Amino acid sequence: MYYITKELFFPPVSEADEEGILAIGGDLDTERLKLAYKSGIFPWFNEGEPILWWSPDPRMVLFLDELIVSKSMRNILNRNQFKVTFNRNFKDVISNCQKIKRDGQNGTWISNEMIDAYCKLNEEGVAKSIEVWQDEVLVGGLYGIDLGHVFCGESMFSKVSNTSKVAFIALVQYLRENNYKLLDCQVYNPHLESLGCFEIDRKGFMSILKSK
Repeated sequence: MYYITKELFFPPVSEADEEGILAIGGDLDTERLKLAYKSGIFPWFNEGEPILWWSPDPRMVLFLDELIVSKSMRNILNRNQFKVTFNRNFKDVISNCQKIKRDGQNGTWISNEMIDAYCKLNEEGVAKSIEVWQDEVLVGGLYGIDLGHVFCGESMFSKVSNTSKVAFIALVQYLRENNYKLLDCQVYNPHLESLGCFEIDRKGFMSILKSK
């Protein structure tokens, strides 16, 4: 286990333990966060605990042509009942991701400190959001880190059924149109799998990440 000091440094991702934890400590300074994502690393920790830096193996990803849109989801999209915007209201998206209740979870890992840090990244054009609106009310969305060729998804929320999927599909369409190589989804969950995401080994992920 590596302990991060004030030095702007991360060890090689191959040094992560079996769970995927690479290092502990440090801060959420914008330069450190940018270095982390460019290096295949992300922070994930509970409020009140030291910062944990992760680089899991395997890694959950979506190759953009592998997106699965179910027939029922296509019907929802064809109704045009939702409006989708790109990076219009980042702070509200991340704040909703913090507050939304999730099955099997008592709380959230998105602390106020993390919101402040990612809002600074948004101001620098690094963190971006997708918003889903219904009658001018924000009802779904997601946010992540934009590396220019890989988008690192962080969290999503729905206040109306399927609106996080609407945001996800809109993001993938944007990434396709702008020649991105990959959507990084970090770790496995069945919801992501239903959308076409699957796990690849860390070595393969890092090869794509470094292939700008």
